[in-house]
Amino acid sequence: MMRFPRTFAALSAPLLTLALACALPTTAGASGLIDNVNGITTGLDGRIIRFGGLLVDKDGKVERRLLQGEKLPKKQPLDFRLDGKGMTLIPGFVDARADVMRLAISLLSLDLSDATSPDDAAARVATYAAEGRRWILGFGWDAVRWPAGSTPTAARLDRTVADTPVWLVDASGEQGWANSAALKLAGITAATPQPAGGHIVMAGGKPSGLLTGSAMELIEKIVPRPAPKDLDAAFLKAQAAYLARGITAVGDMGTSMTDWQTWRRAGDRDSLRLRIIGYASAIDDLPLIAGPQPTPWLYAGRLRLAGISLPIDGSLGVRRAWLSAPYADAPGVSGDMLLGDTRLRNQMSRAAMDGFQIVLAAHGDRATKEAADAIAEMGGSYLSRGRWRIDGADLAAAADLTGLPADRLSLTVSPASIADGGALARERLGARADGRAYGWKDIVGRQVGLAFAGQGPFTPLSPLEAIRLAITRETVAGQPFGGWRGDQRLSFAEAFRAVTAGGADALGAEGRFGRLAPGESADFLLLDRDIELAQPADIPRIKLLETWIGGQKILLDTKR
Repeated sequence: MMRFPRTFAALSAPLLTLALACALPTTAGASGLIDNVNGITTGLDGRIIRFGGLLVDKDGKVERRLLQGEKLPKKQPLDFRLDGKGMTLIPGFVDARADVMRLAISLLSLDLSDATSPDDAAARVATYAAEGRRWILGFGWDAVRWPAGSTPTAARLDRTVADTPVWLVDASGEQGWANSAALKLAGITAATPQPAGGHIVMAGGKPSGLLTGSAMELIEKIVPRPAPKDLDAAFLKAQAAYLARGITAVGDMGTSMTDWQTWRRAGDRDSLRLRIIGYASAIDDLPLIAGPQPTPWLYAGRLRLAGISLPIDGSLGVRRAWLSAPYADAPGVSGDMLLGDTRLRNQMSRAAMDGFQIVLAAHGDRATKEAADAIAEMGGSYLSRGRWRIDGADLAAAADLTGLPADRLSLTVSPASIADGGALARERLGARADGRAYGWKDIVGRQVGLAFAGQGPFTPLSPLEAIRLAITRETVAGQPFGGWRGDQRLSFAEAFRAVTAGGADALGAEGRFGRLAPGESADFLLLDRDIELAQPADIPRIKLLETWIGGQKILLDTKR
């Protein structure tokens, strides 16, 4: 997948200033007390814990959680004291599956996330092209939301932009749309062999302009790469976007050496505020980035290379999820197996022997079964050194996880998939969707850890909306998605844990952040109302008032 899609013009001074302003702390190396708050967190048993204040030590860690009304001894030395005035205090949110630099670059490119059709997308491309660019790059279009029969084609783009190469990546990050100029530069013709793990979609005996999976690399390898200074500026913008959502830690899937060096430069300049736990994109990148074992926690626990992400299949939306039976809306198509069982187990063995955490990306039921089988086979040898993860798990059934070590297994899922997924899953799977898709309550019932993530590389987790979706499975208007799988609603405590402590656990950060327990980093948010007592429809309207990471207040520009 494309990591660095364009050469940027230098960011304007105001934009750079904004990104930096969102990363500066207000206190450092100071002990203090945050009291008179309505504290909410979860314990090791997953139950809600209420408290009235936090005592933070000079290392930015929680020294004590105070009970409601509890007072400190008068002689307790403090560098600062914050009267919370009854605000609600919760742990910082965790996006367990992100792609930080792809998001960073997309924020500075053409946003097509709300394009309503191929014609609408092409019109936006034409406007963008008028500014004069070497390449036109865009992100986020979603054909699933377009009218039936809408097909992206090179010819459609050619009518608006013929001479400048155009490359538009969809919301899933698994397919791209090129114009004829881009196809020509890449040397893609009717005679080009179909690559393993991808597809050059043909129309009328020639490339249509749509490429999926590994075929995207044919275009992406010729797209100009940005300079390090442009990557640095793009990262600050992405960091600000995460912090503005109350996300204080992310798991980055597909970390490259270039990504890693971008974050190291931010750390060296003391502008790294977000906690980033990286997972390499290839087995050979592990020793290149980390050496013989996972890195230490760098920059006061802000950065770590923890493991590797291995994709078994693609996503359901673009019919790349690997199914045990053909798609109901595409007979003869069963999705893509990206890693064969022998290659998968060999790479898992190489990573696990050096203590790296393994994340298996599996969406379809066949892929989930493959992931579960591989973990079961290898768990006895390597599991004692870490937690296994299955990411995606759209069609994971509780029965698939039988026999796996639940206390060391996390599933990372996207609540946003419920909003789109009810109708989509039924369209793709037919009646099979009713017994399998997004069955999270059953999975939690097996004591398997659950973590939340955004939907696709260009859509970060929206934590408050994720909680609402998980506990209601309804539209904002209060209507169920076709009455679909209401028995799989999560409790508030289960959903809240998945977006805080559950995410930290999935990232191998148990005891470091996520629960605001003594000894953990003081990563917390101050909200304008009680998130547990709020009506579900009101949860997304809750205002984030302050964000603290490691006992330091992060300045956010609320006018963004």
